Amino acid sequence: MQTILGAGGAIGIELAKALQSYTTDIRLVSRNPKKVNDGDELFSADLLNYDDVQKAVTGSTVVYVTVGFEYNIKVWSEKWPKLIDNVIKACKQHRCKLVFFDNIYMYDENYLDGMTEETPINPPSKKGKIRAQNAKKIMDEVKAGHLTALIARSADFYGPSIQNVSMLTEMVFKPLSTDKKANWMGSIKYKHSFTYAPDAGKATALLGNSEDAYNQVWHLPTDTNPMTGKEWIMAIAGEMGIKPKIQVAPKFLVWILGIFIPVMKEMVEMIYQYDRNYVFESSKFEKRFGIKPTSYTIGIQNIIKTDYTRRTSDSK
Repeated sequence: MQTILGAGGAIGIELAKALQSYTTDIRLVSRNPKKVNDGDELFSADLLNYDDVQKAVTGSTVVYVTVGFEYNIKVWSEKWPKLIDNVIKACKQHRCKLVFFDNIYMYDENYLDGMTEETPINPPSKKGKIRAQNAKKIMDEVKAGHLTALIARSADFYGPSIQNVSMLTEMVFKPLSTDKKANWMGSIKYKHSFTYAPDAGKATALLGNSEDAYNQVWHLPTDTNPMTGKEWIMAIAGEMGIKPKIQVAPKFLVWILGIFIPVMKEMVEMIYQYDRNYVFESSKFEKRFGIKPTSYTIGIQNIIKTDYTRRTSDSK
């Protein structure tokens, strides 16, 4: 049995699809789980309740954590420590291997241009500090020999049918598709990597089913030489067949918007990711498994084909 905790999110769904290549015994766990594959076993649980978590992982060989809490520092401060403690304890109790899906918030802001698994840990944000604590708890148990686990890290992700959790979808694809201006934070002149969600799901499943992948950190496959904010907007508009319109929100404007829009308030401390190059490197994974990531061009085309009606250049 391979179990996904937090199975209803964008990555959890892609992971469930990918796991079919390795097992027919897949358990999806969340408050209100829904099948992704016909044979999926559904298990309803409150992951902040230890009794629920240990029941959810019972009989599992591998446990994947793809949980996504509300993007709010108060929620993260309350829920992430409880979840990580519950998962580690349950995996140790039931001798399950752990695969934790992570982001790059814990990395030092001065080393974002060429991030690898060895990038210094020095989180500049409150959310980053929580993420760093999560990873430390897991790897401390690994180093102590109490847990077999790996951490799979992704850049900001994008992909077909992703709603609410992809900056690229919410700030570029959606506005452009409705004749509105694309939005970008910080500056449009810097490079920004995005990991294609289907690639992330497939790679996480592969890592979880590769014995030599455990007890270390992996960057998930992500296309090299990312575009600048302006180039992303131009490329997406070009594939939609429209002329791009751009609106840039510098830090002071994001702060002002945060007074009225709660999610923008949460973005103020993360603006540093958009005022410098944000380049994510995945050569360790690519060399080990011989797998190349989906190109940005194909990724954009797949999203438009799946989620938007292509528009002709004379429609505007």
